[in-house]
Amino acid sequence: MSANPGGTEQPIIIKKKKGGHGGHHGGAWKVAYADFVTAMMAFFLLLWLLNVTTSDQRKGIADYFSPAAVSREQSGSGGMLGGRTITAPGAQMSPSSPMSADVPVSGPPGYATQDGDESADPTEAASNQSSSPTEQKPNESRMDYQKRLEEQAKQLGIPGQKPGEKLSDFADRVKEGGEKLVEAQKEARQFQQAATEIRQAIQSVPELEPLAQNMMIDQTPEGLRIQIVDQDRVSMFPGGSGQMYPQTRQLVMQVAKALAKLPNKLSISGHTDGTPFPSGSGRDNWDLSAERANATRRALVQGGIAEDRIQEVTGRADRDLLVPDQPGSPRNRRISMVLMRESQTGAASPATGGASAAPADTKAATPPAPKR
Repeated sequence: MSANPGGTEQPIIIKKKKGGHGGHHGGAWKVAYADFVTAMMAFFLLLWLLNVTTSDQRKGIADYFSPAAVSREQSGSGGMLGGRTITAPGAQMSPSSPMSADVPVSGPPGYATQDGDESADPTEAASNQSSSPTEQKPNESRMDYQKRLEEQAKQLGIPGQKPGEKLSDFADRVKEGGEKLVEAQKEARQFQQAATEIRQAIQSVPELEPLAQNMMIDQTPEGLRIQIVDQDRVSMFPGGSGQMYPQTRQLVMQVAKALAKLPNKLSISGHTDGTPFPSGSGRDNWDLSAERANATRRALVQGGIAEDRIQEVTGRADRDLLVPDQPGSPRNRRISMVLMRESQTGAASPATGGASAAPADTKAATPPAPKR
């Protein structure tokens, strides 16, 4: 206490300030940290999306968030990815042919398959749609339903609704056409895989690598065709003989290993060039081509092909030249193996004509004759 002139004592007041932040300001850093963690999570999610999606899928995502992008799909495949998934390529919008053995495997809306997933079952993929493409959708008028079926029939290449045909019968016909298309797509992918395995098998054997140029693989309406063609100074058989060179037999057996994984039937045909046998030899190009085709059959069976998968063995002689304007070209001397489509099994082979060699052993002969 201190005295003052008035004689009264006044208390001395000491003010002390407490350090630190008070009250609600103490947790502000937590909010900022939470915002930072959320931003980082969104950033890493963006990086993941960029890594696992294709350019088409990214475009679909961008269009989904664009106010001006309005999906007009009528098949149920519209939306952010347009029928695609992030982890595997989805419905192909356009066909592609990355190799000579490929054929387009795209189809109409509702029947698209998982081209990038070899293990995917196309039939199951089609049945797993939100609704069957041939069934009438809820709130869909009969006229719109009929129009949609007509469009699907056009894309499948089957006749439209016939006069007097019930709409339900027409829908069944369209559905059957779609199922056949799905099976054809699956078969085409299997053929493509088999062609790839054949090429890889040849490249894996050093002594067979020089013969890679003698191999021609493509897909035809009949099936997957594998041709072993003679080249200049590189022949698959000795001149005039139906007995294979050892490397030819090894090559055919490598082909057999790849084809043994599929159940399809096989058609084998032998071909010669246009050079005839000498007069009085007792043999001709029909005999030679049939013998070489039958030798190929035996090599395929030895390589793992079941006997009951051999549909036919045919000798075509010089009736189907690979180089028609050069009958004497060595490329006309070839063996053709066709892995037949299921739709072709039991049908007449396109390689008609010529002598048909029964699937039985034949003795190889080597008469003095020019190379065929």
